[in-house]
Order: sequence, then structure tokens, then C-alpha cells
Amino acid sequence: MAEMKKKSGALSNIPATKLLNPADTGLLDAYSRAVVGLVEHVGPSVVSVVVGRRIPGYWGESVGAGSGVIVDSEGHILTNHHVVHGAERIMVRTPDGKAFPVKVAGTDPATDTAVLQVEAKDLPFVGFGDSDALAVGQMVIAIGNPFGFQSTVSTGVLSAVGRAFRSQDGRLVENIIQHTAPMNPGNSGGPLVDTKGDIIGINTAIIVMAQGIGFAIPSNTAHWVLPQLIDFGRVRRGYLGISGQVQPLDPSAVQSIGLSADRGVEVVSLDPQGPAERAGIEMGDIIVAIDDAQVASIDDLHRFLSQWPINKPVSLTIIREGQRVDLKATPAEAKPPEE
Repeated sequence: MAEMKKKSGALSNIPATKLLNPADTGLLDAYSRAVVGLVEHVGPSVVSVVVGRRIPGYWGESVGAGSGVIVDSEGHILTNHHVVHGAERIMVRTPDGKAFPVKVAGTDPATDTAVLQVEAKDLPFVGFGDSDALAVGQMVIAIGNPFGFQSTVSTGVLSAVGRAFRSQDGRLVENIIQHTAPMNPGNSGGPLVDTKGDIIGINTAIIVMAQGIGFAIPSNTAHWVLPQLIDFGRVRRGYLGISGQVQPLDPSAVQSIGLSADRGVEVVSLDPQGPAERAGIEMGDIIVAIDDAQVASIDDLHRFLSQWPINKPVSLTIIREGQRVDLKATPAEAKPPEE
């Protein structure tokens, strides 16, 4: 036992650098320098979002906090819809201690994104990366304000791409990024960045009972939403005015009609005078394609209509009483969800 203690003590006196392979030490140093450089580049653009909400039935308000990131020289800040929803007052604080009142330029519950604006020019900002080019396993860095601890940095790897979850209005948010950078309440709305210092996601959710499972809205989605929220205060999406359910198709009927689909969306209700009814769609019709893109779920329709120009006619392929019917419909602008 004494011999063991002696060896242990001798080992503890050896400098840590002697225990590591020089090549490994160089890699660790390079990794540290990379993280430090990224934080110096991105950190000044990450703000704390302080939100005051009125408490029903009580005098006073509750105060919450989230994160945000400045994305242009005009003072626009990206954050989460759920961070600012229902706010009576909002203030942002920059890492150098400056505080600014803000106005909400717009929010989009369907993607859990919001844009704030401060009346300040020449603020540091961060650009967007291409979230479609991400690879599982690459290093990611999250910066935010968990539990009010400003400018907290955590690192991890990209665990998965292409995840999906339901937003507050029931829409499917696709291509969600899953990563292992530790996050806590207050990280919401902060950026997830890659090794080039570009925004690849806006952190939005964690699984409370899990460890190392965080989610972010992909940067390409946020980049698409951003100008619409600035210009219109909301995202303009088309709608057909139907409610539907997934319906399996008879293989023999599909083959005889010449379709590749094995299921479609059966129309179970129609908005009176909505785009679908005006186009001649009837209850019981099964939509199998829109602009030649297969429709196998309501989410397929939502996905297509979110990108299709409003008031531009689109072709619909339906099955009615076993026969193929082709129609033209003109999507109208969907009303913003009630909040």
C-alpha cells in the first residue's frame, strides 16, 4: 500500500503537459483558441432580453429573461416568439452593460421566432450560415444568458438534423437542429454558431429531464422569416381553406390513374367561399399532389404553401370517386393565428 501511495504521489508531481502527447496538446490549444476567437467575434452581438408580464389578478408583473442576437446594422434582433409573447415591456442589455428599450417588429409562432428592434446604429452583428450544409458531429457553440448569467458560453456537437416538432399553432417545424451544447432557461433566443462564427440556428428548446439534448431553429428558416417580420410584422402564408385527414389509397386505383402516391389528404371540411371551394374541390376529394409535388399529409400542404406566392394559381391533383381530376386553385393569405 505504501508503495502504491509513493507512486501515486510521484505521479501527481509530474506536470500535466508531460502526461499528454504533444500532438494532443496542440489540438487542445487550437480548439481553445478557436473557441476564444469565436466568442470574441460573436459575443458582443448576443443580448439579454428582459421581459415584464402582467400577472392576472395581481398588481405588479413577473419578470423573465431570454437571449437574442443582433443580425444587422439597423439594430434588428432575432429571438424566440415564446420569449416575448405577452410582454408588457421589453428591454435588451448588451454585454457592455448598455440597456435599450425595444419595439417588437414582428413574431411568428409557427417557427417560434421574433424580431425586435432597438433605436441604435452601428451595433455589432453576426451573419447567417447555411443550415442545409450542416453535418452531424461538427462542433457548435451556444451563447446566451441562462438564469440571467450574461454571455455564458457552452460547446457541443451537432447531434442530428432534420428533427421536427409542433409549434404553438400546430404547424410542423422541420429541419430542427439537435445539439449537445448545454442550455438552460434563459438560453432561448440565443445563437447557435459554427466554427466560422456564423449563425446556424436560434436556440429554442430543451428537454428538461434529459442531458445534452437541445434544439435550435435552423438559420435558413430564421433567415427566410426575418425580412417578412421586418416588412409585415408577420409571415405571410398561403392557405386553401380545407381541413383534411390522411387517407390510404387503393393500390390498384393508384396504378390505373398513373400516380406514384400511396396516400393522400382527404378533404373533410371546406371554408365557405375559401380558395379550395372556389376551385371546385368537394368534400371527400383526396388531394394527392400540388404543383406535381406529392401530398401525403397536411404537413406537405403547409410546407408547400409556406413557400408558394400568395394569389398565384397552383395546380391540384385529386382523386374523386376513383377518378383523377386536375384543378387550379389560387391560395389566399392565411389569417394570423389567434393569440
